[in-house]
Amino acid sequence: MDLGVDAQAADVDYIVVANNKEALALENHLIKQRKPRFNILLRDDKTYPYIKLTLRERLPRVYVTRRLKKDGSSYYGPYFPGNLAYRIVDLIHRRFLIPSCNVDLNRYHPRPCLQYYIGRCLGPCVEGLTTPEIYQEAVRDVKLFLEGRQTDLSRSLRERMAKAAEAQEYERAAKYRDLISTVEQLQEKQRIAAAEGDDADVFGYHFENGMLAVNLFHMRGGRVLDRREFFWEDLPDLTTDHDATSIPGRPQADGGRASSPVTADFDPGTFLSSFLMQLYIGQPYIPRNIYVPVDFEDREALEEVLSEQLAGEGGRATRVNIVVPQRGEKRSLIDLAGNNAKQSYDQRFRVMKPNTKAIQEALQDALNLPEPPKRIECFDISHIQGAETVASMVVWENGQMKKSDYRKFIIRTVQGVDDFASMREVVTRRYKRVAQEKKEMPSLVLIDGGLGQLHAAQQALESLEVINQPLAAIAKREEVIYVCGQEDEPVALDHHSPVLHLVQMIRDEAHRFAVTFHRKRRQIRDRATELREIPGVGALTTRRLLEHFGSVQAIRQADAAALSSVVTRTQAEAILSHFHK
Repeated sequence: MDLGVDAQAADVDYIVVANNKEALALENHLIKQRKPRFNILLRDDKTYPYIKLTLRERLPRVYVTRRLKKDGSSYYGPYFPGNLAYRIVDLIHRRFLIPSCNVDLNRYHPRPCLQYYIGRCLGPCVEGLTTPEIYQEAVRDVKLFLEGRQTDLSRSLRERMAKAAEAQEYERAAKYRDLISTVEQLQEKQRIAAAEGDDADVFGYHFENGMLAVNLFHMRGGRVLDRREFFWEDLPDLTTDHDATSIPGRPQADGGRASSPVTADFDPGTFLSSFLMQLYIGQPYIPRNIYVPVDFEDREALEEVLSEQLAGEGGRATRVNIVVPQRGEKRSLIDLAGNNAKQSYDQRFRVMKPNTKAIQEALQDALNLPEPPKRIECFDISHIQGAETVASMVVWENGQMKKSDYRKFIIRTVQGVDDFASMREVVTRRYKRVAQEKKEMPSLVLIDGGLGQLHAAQQALESLEVINQPLAAIAKREEVIYVCGQEDEPVALDHHSPVLHLVQMIRDEAHRFAVTFHRKRRQIRDRATELREIPGVGALTTRRLLEHFGSVQAIRQADAAALSSVVTRTQAEAILSHFHK
């Protein structure tokens, strides 16, 4: 992948290693350690849960966690789908009686909690309810269970059941019997799943205009259990003027296969090599088969690295296969993932320029508007500690920004920092003029701000006797939308929602326009201040000089003749003396 690295590189260094496997491992480590800007960074929409067994504690507990730490605990997973981890921990509570509570187990407490009374905990926090030996025995059972060693667990449980029955401890023997039944039922389910198919991860992607979407399907026991989406929307620009070419190493896309247009500069093989390394190296779980749409140079070396990693971490002694299917059912899975990646791309990136009726109807539904919005006017306030306060209004109309209708406002009635009063002023001025010119009100008035700014705009409209005007505000940090009249139920849209993208785009444009205007006003003020320090140069002369020369720098470089064409000779001499003393 040619990213133009040579244009920005200050130096090139080489590290010599023994073989391809060492090179892959070192590359992966350095990328994660130094985070270079031209390497692929994984951006995942979800983190899958693990089950944590705190073996370093005197009385270990079991938790669901999404963060792996080097704390001496054992971690199992990740689990797909995510709620599977919670179901397994719930089973451990009910059958093995190992808790997840935050109670201090280093000392005894006067009474047990509710979990003990409903039969979900052995009660190690209260003296006399259990013994360390019984508790550690339950922990060993949980460890065998989570490691998938059901045969060893069943054998151990049967031995204990027989001993309990021989000692006439029939209630205890019945508990072992029920636990054996649970374990054997799980074993049967796993055998059925294994007969239906192996575990596999299936990849598909769509690249266009320098933006990339990847879909990863997790297949467990021959079934697609979950999907992950990855996006790269701020990659260095990879596009060229070349026509899109077919992906190397796969047939041309047709109506039944995922279309993946790429430019001549995008190398899917190089991308996949880097992507798979960062996704799997160092992870506790790797599927037996990984299906990818294209071949790449380091495939066999990466297979060997992942296989050794799996064996080294106590996994099953089997090889990890990275396969490029060409036909049949596995090829259909690749195409399915590719089609989904195309849909993910469309949902994520194409909404940045919304121009369809569907987005208007979606916005109507999301904000409970009376009709699909055709015109949105958005306001923002900009200042620095109350100085040079200005406002902007930008317009979105029928799917695009209408810059000819943008407006700038200098706040006149507000002193100091008061965003609410500033918003009241600008909304009042805008719609008072609209009423005077007998123009239509917009479909939606959008405010950049929270509830305070929303209520200020509402007060301004009420003062003009404007009623039933759709009004909303988008809060910057929370990224939730407050709708006038239903403030108690803010609209929290999914961060991939095209409606949220549209509202954010309009809001960001209003902010940009306001900040640009404020910066320009501040620059004019700063330039005027410098000129007005010159004896004999007042506000009127300053304005004439800036209008003629355009900047203080141009005035500084002007000679006496040029200055005298705008101001008097005495003023010209004073200006020359000021800048050249």
